[in-house]
Amino acid sequence: MKEHAVEELPLPGCFRYEIIPLEGIEEGVWEWVYEGERSPTLTITASPARGMGPTVELVRRLREGGYAGRALVPHLSARLIRDERHLEEIVARLKEAEVEEVFVVGGDAKEPAGKFRDALGLLEALKELGSPFERVGIAGYPEGHPFIEEKALMEALIEKSAHASYVVSQVCFDAGRVVKWVGRIRGLGVRLPVVVGVAAPIEAMRLARIATRIGVGESARFLRKQRGWLLRLLLPGKKAGLSYDASGFLEALVREGGGEGVSGIHLYTFNDLKSSVGWVRRQGAARGGF
Repeated sequence: MKEHAVEELPLPGCFRYEIIPLEGIEEGVWEWVYEGERSPTLTITASPARGMGPTVELVRRLREGGYAGRALVPHLSARLIRDERHLEEIVARLKEAEVEEVFVVGGDAKEPAGKFRDALGLLEALKELGSPFERVGIAGYPEGHPFIEEKALMEALIEKSAHASYVVSQVCFDAGRVVKWVGRIRGLGVRLPVVVGVAAPIEAMRLARIATRIGVGESARFLRKQRGWLLRLLLPGKKAGLSYDASGFLEALVREGGGEGVSGIHLYTFNDLKSSVGWVRRQGAARGGF
């Protein structure tokens, strides 16, 4: 994965778009994101309410429609995968779609579907299968995790990094905190490139609707993870429909110095691809064009 200086972060190839496998998203990809061989990377999440099936199926359909397999990055959620045989089946289908990269997470399912309880166990299982993917991403948490202690998070990140190619940070609204977190993990010996998680522009009500469609139990967890953002949107004096805009965050990231090894921007689109793509293009125009 190519690394960029922080001053160069707002570049077209630097952005990747995260999508949720819900009704209508495939049409949105073709309408707003697909650009032939120049199409940006798409990462496809996995939902506890629906399992791994919709993620793998969306990858298959996008590949059959012409999206390059190398630009499709499915999430492999450990707690949604039953056992090694289930994992082998998923890997086989993804390899058929010419997928070269996956993003491995523990997942938000309350109870694991089988033997895999966390991302590390799944990473080790992939290694046992001969490391079938060229690149593997893992998650990092600049502001901590609502259910995991900070020390345990850092220990897990160190262990996972031995099996990974890069780390994606959870959405954070404080660029300074992201920079400090990058410095901290470097101090702990984690040298992986960091792809910084950024929330795309979206209205608070749309976020709530998306969360509801994901599933009742998962919806609550999803909203808890985004609680800092929601508080910003719902502060007194905010106009109805006003969305968060990460332009200031990117400017602050550059201003703060960014940290060694920052490799790109992971855009949490919440399936509003029209707004997300438009925003990315405006970032390019504001910084000399894409």
